[in-house]
Amino acid sequence: MAAILISLTILLPWIGAVAVWRIKDQPETRKHRLAVLFSVGTAIISLFLLTVTGRESVINIPFGNGLGRLSFSTDGLGIFLAVIANCVGSLAVVFSVEYMKGERDLGRYYGMILLFVGAMSGLVLTSYVFLIFFFWEITALCSYQLISFYNDDPKAVRGGLKALFITQFGGVGLLAGALVIYSQTGSFDINIFLTAAKAGKIAGPALSFIGFAMIIAAAAKSSQFPFFTWLPDAMEAPTPVSALIHAATMVNAGVYLLCRFSPAFESIPGWKELVLWIGIITIILASLMAIYADDLKRVLAYSTVSQLGFLFAAIGAGSVSASQFHLLSHSIFKALLFLCAGSIIHSVGTRDMRLMGGLFKKTPVVGTAFIIGAAALAGIPIFNGFWSKELILEMVHTHSSVLAYVLMVFAVILTAYYTLRCVWLVFFGETRSDLHVHQPGLWMKVPLFILSAGTLLSWLFFGKFSSLLAKTLPLHTIHTATTWQMVLTILKDPLTYLALLMVAIGFLVWIFKKPASENAFMPRFFKKISLDSFGFETINSKIVHNLQTLGDQSLELQTGILNWNIFGILVGLVLVLVILGIGG
Repeated sequence: MAAILISLTILLPWIGAVAVWRIKDQPETRKHRLAVLFSVGTAIISLFLLTVTGRESVINIPFGNGLGRLSFSTDGLGIFLAVIANCVGSLAVVFSVEYMKGERDLGRYYGMILLFVGAMSGLVLTSYVFLIFFFWEITALCSYQLISFYNDDPKAVRGGLKALFITQFGGVGLLAGALVIYSQTGSFDINIFLTAAKAGKIAGPALSFIGFAMIIAAAAKSSQFPFFTWLPDAMEAPTPVSALIHAATMVNAGVYLLCRFSPAFESIPGWKELVLWIGIITIILASLMAIYADDLKRVLAYSTVSQLGFLFAAIGAGSVSASQFHLLSHSIFKALLFLCAGSIIHSVGTRDMRLMGGLFKKTPVVGTAFIIGAAALAGIPIFNGFWSKELILEMVHTHSSVLAYVLMVFAVILTAYYTLRCVWLVFFGETRSDLHVHQPGLWMKVPLFILSAGTLLSWLFFGKFSSLLAKTLPLHTIHTATTWQMVLTILKDPLTYLALLMVAIGFLVWIFKKPASENAFMPRFFKKISLDSFGFETINSKIVHNLQTLGDQSLELQTGILNWNIFGILVGLVLVLVILGIGG
């Protein structure tokens, strides 16, 4: 049964992608309905996976002598991420029925979304490193295609190429780590590697190489320092894509990778500390950039980068469960915020918050849903983001330095500030321009209702969530707790109220400084460098320029003569075989 469910979760959306791509464009309702049918059907199937969780592999496909078997498992970590990918994916597709109405190339749009959902499910459900790399690269391809979906827009094309280029650092890191895993264990099976690493059977230098290669892979994929500049430019994609790929799913793949392999790397000196500080640095930088952004989607993008930093910090503090619990919360409330933003942009025709204002009275349903998501983002009690973020702060305080905790508490002030700024500029205050507003239809409202309910209620499942991870991930040493125990732990901790005080300070700073510019809160110097992504945009431009120059210089290597091309390929193949032979 489990094998059938896993196969359907991966293959059904791929079949849907081919079907949507192949049917005729007119009438376009065919494509909308077919995409909804396949995405919702896959989401329902993925929910049934929650009933078949376990530790063992349920699918083993022979893959030749020496390489072992391609395997898929039903452990809690993979299944819960597959459920997120499919459920949020189905809501994004439903939302797209109205959002993408009248757009051209709907087959390509829905095809890439369905291809992505299947690949993301495969990425988290497989226990075979080589397959993780295979699905990892498919998600990168889909992300590139969807970011540059409006391929007549230079900004969209540039954003897609930038995302593809930077995330390929992650692909290289993952592939390098996978090859060293094979060289040490003779297998690509993750469980074999984790068992060997925990038993001290992996050479120290090799284990360190794998561990830090995985950090590079995770940081690039999850848009963390120093690879954090690609995600804001990915906002050129249609907004449902931003909600699905660039908020709730693909950007979580890097975090998933660290969580999956973390038991093997706990003994590596400096590994957890590096993960922690990558997260903290990213949180601070992204929060500062969000304060000065005027594009609604870019504010949410910087917020996503910052919240992913919290997930890194939790892993660095040694708590996979806190990281994954906040990943669940963030996937829900950030998908809600992006879809609300999409509804607003679709309605008024602009992403510039300076042109908005007073929209709550005109779109109360969207405004209410956005405020619910914003409250979770800021860490207001009752909403899911409050509980999961407090767990991370508690773990950082308990297992890390005072400086790390102080910086994260400071980030709480920044988060509250830019969150309230965003809500106020869009929905309240005076109307700053004459924008025509039309109400969203049912196809847009239904996903907002579901995600709003999830933002309010998902934290109630913490007990079952922690139990699921603990029972199916024995090497991760996850401590279980009921939802009530989690609530009491947070409410009894005095530091919880310190964090709430920081939220209040962030709100008050905006309220009392609202008539002035943001320079009243942060020095003008920060605004200037934040708009340049703290210098990393300049670095990116120089790298791209140098690569273009290198490409122009290497044109002479392409003779255009087929025989020489074939000869070069054969020489390269022989060299690879010789190297593999020497390596045993």
